[in-house]
Amino acid sequence: MSTPEPVAYRRSLLWLVAVGFFMQTLDATIINTALPAMAASLGESPLRMQSVIVSYALTMAMLIPASGWIADRFGTRRVFFAAIVLFVIGSVACAASHGLTQLVISRIVQGAGGALLLPVGRLALLRSVPRSQFVQAMSFVAIPGLIGPLLGPTLGGWLVEYASWHWIFLINVPVGIAGCIATLKFMPDLRAVILKRFDGMGYGLLAFGMVAVSLALDGVSELGLRQVGVLVLMVFGFASLVAYWLHAARRPDPLFSPEMLRIPTFSVGLLGNLFSRLGSGCMPFLVPLLLQVSMGFSPLHAGLTMLPIALAGMAMKQAAAPLITRYGYRRVLVVNTTLVGVSMATFALAAPGQSMVLLVAQLLAFGA
Repeated sequence: MSTPEPVAYRRSLLWLVAVGFFMQTLDATIINTALPAMAASLGESPLRMQSVIVSYALTMAMLIPASGWIADRFGTRRVFFAAIVLFVIGSVACAASHGLTQLVISRIVQGAGGALLLPVGRLALLRSVPRSQFVQAMSFVAIPGLIGPLLGPTLGGWLVEYASWHWIFLINVPVGIAGCIATLKFMPDLRAVILKRFDGMGYGLLAFGMVAVSLALDGVSELGLRQVGVLVLMVFGFASLVAYWLHAARRPDPLFSPEMLRIPTFSVGLLGNLFSRLGSGCMPFLVPLLLQVSMGFSPLHAGLTMLPIALAGMAMKQAAAPLITRYGYRRVLVVNTTLVGVSMATFALAAPGQSMVLLVAQLLAFGA
């Protein structure tokens, strides 16, 4: 078999990374409209299904900081291949789950695979694509990442209504098999020339802090913790994060340098985004429940109704740069955060029989 030409080889690599990104973002949203049906099938309350989303997102957040070192140590081809295999195994396990605990564990496996797909793919592009073409390459890869959240709720609703919720996971299997074959053929096996020592202590402190705080905020109902237990978990979580700060300040190559927080624009933006996400991050979980449980929408109807959020978000991504150039970061962020809060508050007025025009306007405002 002949070796592919460099241009054709890079094009195939772009498609491979793009499909991996699409799988990751699609799976993060396809489950939202299926949650009520999954809850009924598993004999659980719809609100308890939040742990299915939290476990996936938290696993990804924990593993992404270590993804670069893992790729440098074992090679981009092996890690990307293993990530797809993990993702497919987790998907099959999710489809075979008969209880909430089993489903959560399966989502953790799936999240472990998903956490490595985009960072390792981006690293392979960084080292394979000429610098002059890197921005264009990343723009190409980002497009499927925008299409995934757009299709996810609608596809999830369609599969639940006309098949079963198990298929929202099983559709990953053929895509994953094709991805494994393409990885062996097109993914370069790149490693670091000089492998830096992994900051295991720092990673452990950071990961424990993230898990403890997140469980205290989101997962306490699953653990059956009382107020004292929640408080202890929160204290230990923040103590672990402070310990990471002190640890990282003494290391020459920490996972995240505390010096970055000394940059005012970075620290203020990070803090503002944190508090904004505490509210807006729950909307992809709560809106499908509102539409189906409270307003009586079918899964497919709910998925189609969620489309304005994704469409408005994609449109505003194109307008964001000109707005920031004209008005500056501060004004745009303040106005945007205010509008997000106001648009979220309007959902408190949602009720069965509400005008569809008003509902779409609410969703458009929140998505924008």
